[in-house]
Amino acid sequence: MRKLIAGNWKMNGLAADIAEARAVAEGLAAAGGDADVMICPPATLIAQLAWALKDGAVAVGGQDCHAEAAGAHTGDVSAEMLADAGAVAVIVGHSERRTDHGETDALVRGKAAAAHRAGLGAIVCVGETEAERLSGRAEEVVARQLQGSVPDGDPARIVIAYEPVWAIGTGRTPTGDDIAAMHAHIHRALRARFGVAADSVRILYGGSMKPANAAEILAIPHVGGGLVGGASLKAKDFLAIIAAAAPL
Repeated sequence: MRKLIAGNWKMNGLAADIAEARAVAEGLAAAGGDADVMICPPATLIAQLAWALKDGAVAVGGQDCHAEAAGAHTGDVSAEMLADAGAVAVIVGHSERRTDHGETDALVRGKAAAAHRAGLGAIVCVGETEAERLSGRAEEVVARQLQGSVPDGDPARIVIAYEPVWAIGTGRTPTGDDIAAMHAHIHRALRARFGVAADSVRILYGGSMKPANAAEILAIPHVGGGLVGGASLKAKDFLAIIAAAAPL
């Protein structure tokens, strides 16, 4: 299975920044690589980026979607709109959405189901806060999020992103043993629910992945790639992370 390196630009990026995405595509064309690559820009750039990267090795994803296909939801974007703009997947349930917008597991599940309805893959995010980890409840919290956030049916179009909330944007990362234990825990939970079909689900690590630690993290068992934040904004850094990936 090829690993997936997905860049989450968050609320960053203007039209001029498409040049960085083009540089990533050009770097992959020149050097090749063993990973699938995706960039998830803000919604304002999805159509432009999809056009700029067409026929290349870099796919485009969204950062969020509404659970409904259409309706009176001012400011929201549906999964169908993302697909129409050229996205092939969408991140749902990112910790920043859960924290800043009060998103529940049930809402995240609805968004993931909407992604599938529109023909998109869903990158479902799960992860514990520092308080939850220190209290010994990290695995319990993640198992609950998986159960509540991942829709039923064939998991083939699901990707899980484990993001220890306390590590995002802080420069801190769990130990290799901690990452290995949580990714194995997620795999077991998916196996218990979906059987052998769960073996095809990639489990990304998302928590301050950067060129300096990417190779070490991506070599950990059950780490199927990375959901990369700040380091995905610069082609040089993102390409270095991509180069560190190898097939599972």
